[in-house]
Parts: sequence; structure tokens; C-alpha cells
Amino acid sequence: MAVIHRSDPLSRIHPEPLDPPDFFDHLPDSILLLVFNRIGDVKALGRCGVVSKRFHSLVPQVENVVVRVDCVISDDDDPSSLSPDKPRSSASPFSAIFRLIFKPLHALTQLLSTKRSSSSSSSPSPSSSLSITGGGEDGEIEQGGVTHHSPTQVLKNFNEIRLLRIELPAGELGIDDGVLLKWRAEFGSTLENCVILGASSVATDPPPSDGDSAAAAVEDNGSIPESFYTNGGLKLRVVWTISSLIAASARHYLLQPIIAEHKTLDSLVLTDTDGQGVLCMNRDQLEELRVKPLSASSASKRTLVPALNMRLWYAPSLELPDGTVLKGATLVAIRPSESKKEVCDVSWVSSAFDGAYGVAAKMLVKRRTYCLEMNSF
Repeated sequence: MAVIHRSDPLSRIHPEPLDPPDFFDHLPDSILLLVFNRIGDVKALGRCGVVSKRFHSLVPQVENVVVRVDCVISDDDDPSSLSPDKPRSSASPFSAIFRLIFKPLHALTQLLSTKRSSSSSSSPSPSSSLSITGGGEDGEIEQGGVTHHSPTQVLKNFNEIRLLRIELPAGELGIDDGVLLKWRAEFGSTLENCVILGASSVATDPPPSDGDSAAAAVEDNGSIPESFYTNGGLKLRVVWTISSLIAASARHYLLQPIIAEHKTLDSLVLTDTDGQGVLCMNRDQLEELRVKPLSASSASKRTLVPALNMRLWYAPSLELPDGTVLKGATLVAIRPSESKKEVCDVSWVSSAFDGAYGVAAKMLVKRRTYCLEMNSF
């Protein structure tokens, strides 16, 4: 006799709830990588990497990465005395060459958790240049119960980086309030060019009267006034130039382990949140550094600055179209003395900065040019 099994009528009336569909499972990896590349920020990517095994496998393939450094420590600092919430005053590049540390999240630590036994047993890697005095292995340091990582360590497991941007928490050069100082430098294995824009003060003044305009025109005939040499104006500009070059060469020196490890890089930018300085390297320049090691300065941990040819433009007062007035506006264009490119070609100079400062650079290069030279240091 056949037995007929009937389903429970209650199960038909009250079916078990189904889990909501995971729409991410229906997206191809290429779409998820587009999303991750839009995110860019390495902290956020670290959080994404612990969401699922699939995300964890995709994050290392991200091509566009931004690393925001939380704090900067000099060789003379005691790491145990630093607090993430305690602001640090700007230090002169003459007194200390900075080392960078990155305050990681627990998620980022998970992302970076790989086998280190092989690296610890081998000889010290170039990443030691980014480690902190008194720190642990692999560029780590314990501070207040939180482990910090250098940018080199943070980027260790990213395999496909093409566009890398690193942001310092502030510019290295301590300048007085109201003073303008911006620089942009390009490096290969050594300095290729640098543009510096400075002003003793920046103000927004009302439009001058006709009488004031005529007096200003008589005073500013396009030449540097005699007072520029006697009141310390020239000396100040030399200090700006040397300080900017030291800051740029120190940044370049610290980038070498990252460049050596990430051979897929097409572009690398090291800047700061103040917008004070920008160091740029394109694919050819990055490859040049890998093939031809940099020459380090014997005095400090920075790249040796070669002998230089410079062009200087100066205006006692430069009024921009938006009403901003730069007092003592100065533009300096720098290239190595052995460079095959002529410094007198100012097309690259006028395009070094964006916005109002780009306008200022274009206005200054139309003025009288002064030539200077500087020895290697």
C-alpha cells in the first residue's frame, strides 16, 4: 500500500524567510575594481579588504591609491612621547630629515597580514629608510597601544599600483603667517627641474586710484630695485630656494624603496595638505631611478642636489585679476647645469601652478629675467 507524504500546511502558510540577495555577488570583478579605484584612499580600501574574501582578493589589484600620512617624525624625536592628537610645530628641513609613519586601522593591519618570516631572515631591505628610530620590524612602531606603519609597509601588498599619491600632514618649511611659498619639483634619479613661487605677503586690496597707479608705474619699471639687495630681500629669496630644494630632495630620497618595489607605477606625486610643495615623477623618471641609483648627500638623508642654473623674476607688487596683491612676488625656475634643456624656455615654468598662482607665474615670466648659479649641495 502506497504511503502519501503531505507537506506541513503550516509551512505553506508561514514559509521560512529568505536571506536578502547580495547584489555585489552579481557584479563582475572589473566593476568592483572601478569602484575601489574611485575610493583610492588606502584606509578605506583597508576596511573594504575585510568585508569578504572576494574584496580581500581584489583590493591588492587597485591601480589608483592615495596614502594620507597622519604624522611626521624626525630622527631626533622620541616616538613614545608623540600623541596622534598632539599637534606638531613645523620643523626646518635644515635641522631634521623627516621619516613618515602611517597610523593604520585594524582593518588595514588585516590587509597587510602576510608572511614576514622570509623578509625578517634576509638582509635589511631599503624600506628601513622609512622606519622610525627605536621602532619594531618592518617599519612598525608601538605607540600608545597602536601600531604605526610606514607608507612602504602600507603599500606592500598592492600589486598593480599605477597612480600613487602620498599626502603629508603639512609642509616642511616653517614660514611666517601671510608669507607665500610654493614649489613644484620633478625628479628622475636626480633633480630635473624645480619652480618656486614666493611673496613676502599676500593681501586683497581695493583697486588703486589713478594717482596711485601712476606712482606705482613709475616705481616699478620692471627692474629689481636697489633696496632688494640692501634690505635682505635677495638673501631671503636664497633661503627660500635652498629650503625648498632641501625639502624636495628629502622627499625624493624617502621614495626610493616604494619606487623599487612597485614597478607598475606610471605616476607618483608626493604633496602636503598645505599645498606648499609637490614632487612629481612620471613613468620614465621612475624607471630612470630604478636603473640609475640616486646620489645621496653625505650630510643628511636626502638626494644630492646637482649644480644648478636658475632664472629669477621679481615684482615689488603684483596685482592679480581677482584683486589679490602679492608683495615682493618672486618666481625662480631651476634646472641642473648639465641639463640639455634650456632654462630660458619658460613654457614649463608658467604652467607649474594652478589657479591664481598659475596666473601669477605667467605674469612674472613676462618681466625682466635675472640669471643665477648655485653649486651642488
